[in-house]
Amino acid sequence: MRSDGSRSFTVPALSKSYNSGRYISSRRSRRFLSVQSCDIAAYVGNHFTSSSVQQMNKKAPSPPILCPPMELPPAASFVAVALATVLLLITILRRWKHKRRYNLPPGPRPWPVIGNLNLMGALPHRSVHALSKRYGPLMSLRFGSFPVVVGSSVDAARSILKTHDLAFIDRPRMASGRYTGYSYSDVLWAPYGAYWRQARRLWKTEILSARQLRSHEHVRDEEVRAMLRDLYEHGPAAATAGSAVVLLDHLLMVNLNAISRMVLGKKYVVHGGAGAGSATTPEEFKWMIDEFFFLSGALNVGDMIPWLSWLDPQIKRIKRLGEMFDRFLEQVLDEHDERRRVEGEEFAAMDMVDLLLGLAEDPNLEIPIGRDGVKGFTLDLIVGGTDTSSVTIEWAMSELLRSPDTLTKATEELDRVIGRERLVTEGDIPNLPYMEAIVKETMRLHPVTPLLAPRMSREDASMGSYDIPTGTLVFVNVWAIGRDPAVWGHDADEFRPERFVGSSLDVKGQDFELLPFGSGRRMCPGIGLGLKMVQVVLANLVHGFAWRLPDGMAKEELSMEEKFGLSMPRMVPLEAVPEPRLPDYLYAGP
Repeated sequence: MRSDGSRSFTVPALSKSYNSGRYISSRRSRRFLSVQSCDIAAYVGNHFTSSSVQQMNKKAPSPPILCPPMELPPAASFVAVALATVLLLITILRRWKHKRRYNLPPGPRPWPVIGNLNLMGALPHRSVHALSKRYGPLMSLRFGSFPVVVGSSVDAARSILKTHDLAFIDRPRMASGRYTGYSYSDVLWAPYGAYWRQARRLWKTEILSARQLRSHEHVRDEEVRAMLRDLYEHGPAAATAGSAVVLLDHLLMVNLNAISRMVLGKKYVVHGGAGAGSATTPEEFKWMIDEFFFLSGALNVGDMIPWLSWLDPQIKRIKRLGEMFDRFLEQVLDEHDERRRVEGEEFAAMDMVDLLLGLAEDPNLEIPIGRDGVKGFTLDLIVGGTDTSSVTIEWAMSELLRSPDTLTKATEELDRVIGRERLVTEGDIPNLPYMEAIVKETMRLHPVTPLLAPRMSREDASMGSYDIPTGTLVFVNVWAIGRDPAVWGHDADEFRPERFVGSSLDVKGQDFELLPFGSGRRMCPGIGLGLKMVQVVLANLVHGFAWRLPDGMAKEELSMEEKFGLSMPRMVPLEAVPEPRLPDYLYAGP
């Protein structure tokens, strides 16, 4: 200590402190030696002469320098404190992990980083089904960073969708929900909370209420008649030449036109695209729908391993698709806004978009919907109402063409109940139990969403003796349940509608043997509209035409291979020959 009260110490030269005999790194010296009033440069200039270097070589003490009061922490003390902190953290983490140890359901051992993604083939519902035969109906997996649980039995489905419905009610934050669901503003991807509860209530009481569906029955009837007219015009030439129609093209258009008129007020997707007043063409819109269901069902690397999302090429595809849908929907909303402005006080809601725009302005809503919410809801209605119904009808017709006896029974029921002087209406469906059985049997074997939409646990839950941690992805393999011999017998893989004749089993979410629309709070809100379209379109196809496979094709040669996606379409679109069987005037169209 100097007489003026300042403290003296030696500046380390060449990173070596000769007073203490200890080495201090130059970086640590710079960090610790924050000298405020010392002119280090002057000191070096004055003292680092050749003579001073010689003195250092002789290990002579360096000259002292006056500095403000400070103290250099010993390196050993710093290291000791750091090590103690690390050891304390390790101990706490080990105790926490021990305390939070879960008894997970059995499953294959995951690999680092990818988990069990390597076990998922081209059709995940079949891959998971094969694994469940080894590990059981409640199975643990890991998809990248996420723990996964899959239920593949009636009991597991009941536990997930009913007993623990509220625990497993959330949705994972996936790229599809972000870029095509308007940042999770739609009904499908919205996280559990006040916004989703409000949306679900609006869908049930306003958008897809029984009253709304009845008010648009004439629209569905007109579009079914238009489809029959188109098939009839193709029919004579097809019957003569033996050529076939691609049935899915007609199914997509009848469903798209019906849903467009109900939701949007008119047909926005027409041949000619923008030149005909449409934002897109039927071919482009069909591609957009196919892309939506493929990308929404894909196990994207960016979703499962978020820190690798920048490498995932699917993310760019999802973003591009979202931009295409947004351009289409912006045109729709702009036209509706303009009509509201022009009509003023005389404005009356004509379609579901009008209804949604009115709800978006309702000051009594707990949470505002906003423009993105309107677009998200609209996209759910269009895409869900177009693809799922079309895919189900195509599978039903495929099964009927492979089972001529079943097709004959269905035709006989229609002739007996409806006769040959009129078409089938929605009011006729309850009087056609065999047709209803055909629809149920189709949905059993070919559920359009074989794993249902993914859920996520928002809290810890117990299923029997097993624990399901918070943040677990939860799937229900309804495809496996629909083909379980323990439920359906030895002929579970066969198409036999008779199993539902006289049975009380239904598809409305109360019978866990048959869950094409899911169950619980997250059950598909469009079940009412979807069932109506599938039943009335299929019944009129069977009633209006005698169907056969193209010339030279045996029923055994008809491929039943599936294609991957959130829905489960045929790999090869069905081609068949329609031959009219009713009086010509019934095919005149609306």
